[in-house]
Amino acid sequence: MIEISRLTKRFAQQAVVDDLSFSVQPGEVLGFLGPNGAGKSTTMKMLTGFLAPSSGTASIHGFDIQTQTLQAQRLIGYLPEGAPCYGDMTVGRFLEFIAEVRGYRGADKRARVDRVVGLLELEHVRRQSIETLSKGFKRRVGVAQAILHDPKVLILDEPTDGLDPNQKHQVRELIGSLAQERIVIISTHILEEVTAVCTRAVVIANGRLVADGTPFELESRSRYHQAVTLVGENALDRQALAALPGVAGVEENPLENSLTVLARPGEVIFPQVNALIAERGWRIKELDVERGRLDEVFRTLTRGEAA
Repeated sequence: MIEISRLTKRFAQQAVVDDLSFSVQPGEVLGFLGPNGAGKSTTMKMLTGFLAPSSGTASIHGFDIQTQTLQAQRLIGYLPEGAPCYGDMTVGRFLEFIAEVRGYRGADKRARVDRVVGLLELEHVRRQSIETLSKGFKRRVGVAQAILHDPKVLILDEPTDGLDPNQKHQVRELIGSLAQERIVIISTHILEEVTAVCTRAVVIANGRLVADGTPFELESRSRYHQAVTLVGENALDRQALAALPGVAGVEENPLENSLTVLARPGEVIFPQVNALIAERGWRIKELDVERGRLDEVFRTLTRGEAA
């Protein structure tokens, strides 16, 4: 497991990461979220041993990242922001080089390189120099080098940045399969990534933890949790919807020609809305119940961070 306890990093007198504590268990895919400048990258660098904390501790499966750095780093696969690679190397040679750095030789090295080339579908660019690849393929090479040594902990910074929808789906499926016996931490600005692949999310702002829960638990904090959106073929009676039991209010969406009926906290309003539709004989083209909007929760939790 990963244990982070009261982790703090100061530059001059400013605390970029401030008394941060949480743990991650094998099998969890943790989304690590926060606005720009919140301290995400600094936390990642401390967790992987590239930056020393001002105070506090971090350990990887019992190995302290400060005092047992090499033992901890052997367990980590890391994809940093930007996926730095040697551009003049071919994909195959770069992955062979990484395998050699990790201590693999001969048949074991070739098998490991072949495995990640297959998983990330890099065969047809294997002999191409990295500097000539698209951003998406460079990202895939970055993921390949991170998983080459079959790490127990996988730390990925924006893993699907630059990928097309098919490639994103493929990488998300790969992350899901890798997480069965490992810890995966994903730092991302793409909130869609959290609901698609993460089992848990930690949100930080100003270097401090402001939320920790499953994606569903975070979505349930949204004012749109259990909201019902209606798209009608004709005009809908907004006042009648607002008067229903458990309804907190009704929002108009002029561009979509729809109404969103908001539920009071803890209320389920779909049965009442559905009964009113039947009673009035409204012709409805779409009827959706929302889980909640993670982007709205994120903005609420981190409001003021950008300023």
